Amino acid sequence: MSRKVDSVKDSNDSKETWRLVVQIMDVWSVVNNKGIEHLEMIVMDSLGDQIQVLIRHDHLLKWKEVIKENMTCIINNGSVYNNDFQWKVCDHSKKFVFLGGTTMKAIELQNIPPKGYFFKDFGEILQGKCKTDRLEDIIGAVSEINHIQSNTPGKKVVVSVVLKDLKGNCINCNLWEIYGSKFLAYYNDPKKNGAIVILLTHAMVKDGQVSNAWSGSKLLINEDIPEIQDFMSKLPTNEQKEKPTQSAKSLSNWSSGSQYSPVERFVHNAKCMSLSQFCKIKHETLCVTVATTLKFAVSKYGWFYYGCTRCSSKATNPEKAYECSCGQKVEQPIPRYKIEIYISNRESKYRFVFWDSECAAILGMTAEFMHNSMVENGEDDPMVYPDELEMLLNKKMAFRVKVQPTFSQASVWKLCDDEAFVKEIENDYIVEDNQSKTEYAKLVPNKENLETSAQTLSAFGENDPESIILMTPAKDVVIADKGEEVDFEASGATQLSGTKPSKKLNIEPSS
Repeated sequence: MSRKVDSVKDSNDSKETWRLVVQIMDVWSVVNNKGIEHLEMIVMDSLGDQIQVLIRHDHLLKWKEVIKENMTCIINNGSVYNNDFQWKVCDHSKKFVFLGGTTMKAIELQNIPPKGYFFKDFGEILQGKCKTDRLEDIIGAVSEINHIQSNTPGKKVVVSVVLKDLKGNCINCNLWEIYGSKFLAYYNDPKKNGAIVILLTHAMVKDGQVSNAWSGSKLLINEDIPEIQDFMSKLPTNEQKEKPTQSAKSLSNWSSGSQYSPVERFVHNAKCMSLSQFCKIKHETLCVTVATTLKFAVSKYGWFYYGCTRCSSKATNPEKAYECSCGQKVEQPIPRYKIEIYISNRESKYRFVFWDSECAAILGMTAEFMHNSMVENGEDDPMVYPDELEMLLNKKMAFRVKVQPTFSQASVWKLCDDEAFVKEIENDYIVEDNQSKTEYAKLVPNKENLETSAQTLSAFGENDPESIILMTPAKDVVIADKGEEVDFEASGATQLSGTKPSKKLNIEPSS
């Protein structure tokens, strides 16, 4: 007697004896900074329902050479958990995890719908109608190349282009590292003429623009597939023959016309002072300083709080569903970082509050993932600080903070640990007590467009009203920023899975 086939739509945690007949729509590898690799994939059944699948490192050798994209198969046995990936690639609320007892057999199937793409409408992107944790498929014609940064010491390849859809809507698209290199190789090929239509899968969408993810995205350029050929055929005849040109604008002009450097943007309208001067501040003040993270300041609230799944606001009751002021209907509040750390510089010490986005950028994982991992390992005490948090300590960084003397603390708005960036601020902007100047504040001229989207050397706190727009790829679970001529690089983080700590972070460009 054979076991009946289950539907993907019905997958839940009620059992592990699932039997799914599916097609593997996409498969990709994720490697963390310790070199530990796991696989993720998307499978779809005959009803068109999809679910994200995880194959952990300890089962990798068994399956890596077996699993092929587009193959159809029967999968027997697996655990089903809530889909807690930082970035999701389908709408299913669950994820399917291979076990030691999972089996898979390739079969021929005719009733599986052909592989397709689910393109996100540019109009919805521009209107902000996007799920904050969802990766999307994008297709568009390149109308202009805004910026090209080559692979030079301290910088990564990035190509920023303007994509236009068939309705005339335009969005910015940032292609990082191998994706940018692939685009440049095509663009610079003298044999390639005419319009360029690109299809980017699993793209991060934020603030009206898109970017490839570090793992899982695929970039198709003018390839002979129905989706691209159909798009190309619908372009006006004159546009089909025109190759996009590179804009003469510099990166700073592209970022709303700002002529200032990343450092000048970082210190704009802030008082630059040494840590020893913080104790003299009587009112809330926006300051820039350079100091080193020393140790955790353990409070009765621990290292996280429960908040909205969309924004950073705190949930009034972590046990109850509610509608947040941002409009999000929160079924279950999620853990978000709020970590108090003593910062030191020479003999001076002060307490800084680090928020969710900065911590996630440095650690390479969300607070939700870290908390869930602790619980899975049998640690349910919320006051226990996991070892992974130690990565936040012993780092010399430039900080842009709001000093709050009433609470004897400073709230971190932006930070950067790039050595050259930190040194420039320390040498050119910070004035020590023993210098013959009183509370010196070096201010950059107040230009309207100074604080524009140049993402490179800093991570921005969610409380920062000046948060940049330019977005970098997700390395795993992070949300860091980078950009600008000096280092138009991505910091953060977030791969499709949200389980991989980022490599070295020169923090600045997705919680």
